[in-house]
Amino acid sequence: MARSAPVAALLDRFHAARPVRASSLIVTLYGDAIVPRGGSLWLGSLAAIMARFRIDAGHVRTAMSRLTAEGWLTRARMGRNSFYRLSRRGEQEFAAATRRIYFAGEQPFDGRLRVALIGPGIDDRAALRPALERAGFVALSPTSYVGVAEPPPALLGIEGLFFLHGDRGEAGARLAAAAWRLEATGRAYLAFIDAFAPLEPNLAGIEASDADALVARTLLIHQFRRVVLRDPHLPAALLPAGWPGAPARALAARLYGRLVPPAERFLSEVARNEHGPLPPPDACFAARFR
Repeated sequence: MARSAPVAALLDRFHAARPVRASSLIVTLYGDAIVPRGGSLWLGSLAAIMARFRIDAGHVRTAMSRLTAEGWLTRARMGRNSFYRLSRRGEQEFAAATRRIYFAGEQPFDGRLRVALIGPGIDDRAALRPALERAGFVALSPTSYVGVAEPPPALLGIEGLFFLHGDRGEAGARLAAAAWRLEATGRAYLAFIDAFAPLEPNLAGIEASDADALVARTLLIHQFRRVVLRDPHLPAALLPAGWPGAPARALAARLYGRLVPPAERFLSEVARNEHGPLPPPDACFAARFR
């Protein structure tokens, strides 16, 4: 199956990671491309699409069985044909991820970090930690957590839980980098740029093949979402100099904008649901990366 050299290189990189996680790639395809077009896809169409990723039909069937058993997908049968869509749980998970993948936004920040200290008077520390995490705090140590927003009243009222405030600055930036492990996330952004920057000067050739465009678009979102979902999206004042998150997002936006039209043509040609060809993308789709 002929494909452009940059896309073949991306596929080589994807298959070099062992084991090859077909299930995760299928979830990316559904969230990125199938959900905006009605959400349901015939298994035969999925097998034809996954063949473009060098994933055979047997692995596709195994992955779909696993995703259904784990509650990510639901299956409907019409005669001998099976059609799959994300379950309610899967839709909720990807809806939350969609906001972070396609729509950049910086949370409000008043310039002060909050440090939560779990005092020795609290016996059940394990029960307190989930509440701190839901409030946006991350662990710096077993008894200290760091956040950027004011804690909710329920936490402020807990006896033995102490909150300190610190102004941003060099020390605050170092504290944030340690608490949110920014070094690892920064390396992941740089790896994303290294993998996908070579596509940009070759986009004309990729756009000439609708199938290649879908492969490149799916792999782009597959790797970008793995990085962006681990990114705490801290205020710019707390990020290290030269933070690669913004350049990575700009690259993803440029590539995605070019790859979407030919990729959508390919989906219109080969993808089917219970009623025939997939409907056009919904209204929200056009706002991605805008």
